[in-house]
Amino acid sequence: MNRFHHFTRRAAVLSGLALAASAALAQGGAPVRLLVGYAAGGPVDAAARLIAPALAKELGSPVQVENKPGANATLAGDMVAKGTPDGTLLWFAASPTVTISPNVMKKMAFDPGKDLTPLAPVLSYYNVLVINKDLPFQNLKELTDYAKANPEKVAYGSAGIGGSNHLCGELFAARSQVKLTHVPYKGNAPAMTDVMGGQLTMMFDIIGSARNYIAGGKVRAIAVTSPQRNASLPSVPTMSEAGLPGFDVGGWYGVYGPANTPAAVTARLNQAITKALAQPELKAKLEEMGYELWTGAPKLLADRAQKERAMWATVTKGIEID
Repeated sequence: MNRFHHFTRRAAVLSGLALAASAALAQGGAPVRLLVGYAAGGPVDAAARLIAPALAKELGSPVQVENKPGANATLAGDMVAKGTPDGTLLWFAASPTVTISPNVMKKMAFDPGKDLTPLAPVLSYYNVLVINKDLPFQNLKELTDYAKANPEKVAYGSAGIGGSNHLCGELFAARSQVKLTHVPYKGNAPAMTDVMGGQLTMMFDIIGSARNYIAGGKVRAIAVTSPQRNASLPSVPTMSEAGLPGFDVGGWYGVYGPANTPAAVTARLNQAITKALAQPELKAKLEEMGYELWTGAPKLLADRAQKERAMWATVTKGIEID
């Protein structure tokens, strides 16, 4: 056997061993790191920490949630994109980082469409438009009429420039033909604090985060951004019902691995994540928080991300962040 044939045979053997090892790692035993691009305590972190024990049960491996905030929530994705594709390093991604950030960041360290392997869709969520409880507006029409009569006097908060609730506000302003003043914060919680305090008129917040404030009478819910009413806020109309037909803006969570994750590992993780979400206690808790289960094949996640990146490209023209 000449040196060339020896080399190619050895490479083939090593490649086969690497594939077998990576599949074994995903099938149980090796700890799995689930990275979250936001600080502890937020909605993405809370969902990941609820799902992690159920996923660990399905995999037969410990699943540890690690918070890696930074770079407009893209740091965690970049770490996974540069990781070893053996199924032990995963990204619990929120859709804005995958669909909006590529359109607004001057320089993003990785390409979500090329440098990651979609593993499984997880949850869908929608926002709810809330206002300060002491304001007189009882519905979307009254709020819109005031905004039209008082250009730029209606201030709304968001978790930051280019975030989904910022762009919900931009879309609302465009569709309603009103001028609003956007006030970006470093997270949803401080923005909500200022809505309650009267420094802001309104904000769009994730239903799961806002519903306790609504139930406690600390803010007033005007409308949800989903196509149908949300089961956790049944008395709150949709934006379409309230006067803006076709206003359907939501987000989602999905799990990604590094590029070139082997097909066997992808299939194993997809199956485990889907089964974890079907566990009755977890399913009930997530639905109680206002989430909708969104499960299926990796292609479902890849296709939705690609479609929404193209959609947000038209809405974000002129918006740019470092």
